[in-house]
Amino acid sequence: MEQSPSPSRTTLQQENKRPFAALLLYILQAFLGLGAIGGGIVLIIDPSGDLIGMPLSMLEKGPFTNFLLPGILLFVVFGLLPMLVLYGLVQRPEWKFADRLNPFKELHHSWAFSLYIGFGQIIWIMVETYIMNAVGIVHVFYMSLGLFIQVVTLLPVVQRYFMLDDVAERR
Repeated sequence: MEQSPSPSRTTLQQENKRPFAALLLYILQAFLGLGAIGGGIVLIIDPSGDLIGMPLSMLEKGPFTNFLLPGILLFVVFGLLPMLVLYGLVQRPEWKFADRLNPFKELHHSWAFSLYIGFGQIIWIMVETYIMNAVGIVHVFYMSLGLFIQVVTLLPVVQRYFMLDDVAERR
């Protein structure tokens, strides 16, 4: 006769199960990262912006004469960094340098960096719309993406999931 698992073991398994919200956060970080890698590469290859239909006149109000530096920033900050954060969210590596930049000591540093990415995305879009003196649907979409990353990161179920083991054991 097969015994059913004890309630405490079942509860522990449920607590360790990855919540849907964490999976959603993975998807959001991947979407942002892959899109920015693609967009950054295009701007680096063609700093004139012609390849994607962005005239240099969009930069008249800003400090840039072409799209090369914005392309590099896009590629690194919103392409590679979100992919690195995604890796951290999934694998939870122990990186001392990242721990030093995490003010939320009870949560894994990748959780904090996910929050940083959301803030950074919002700031990037605000600066971009100021420099371009225009707001398009793409700006609204990527501003919303930054906000959505923050909201999902801040969900209590996501915070509990990324709580460090030693803190979780004390609760």
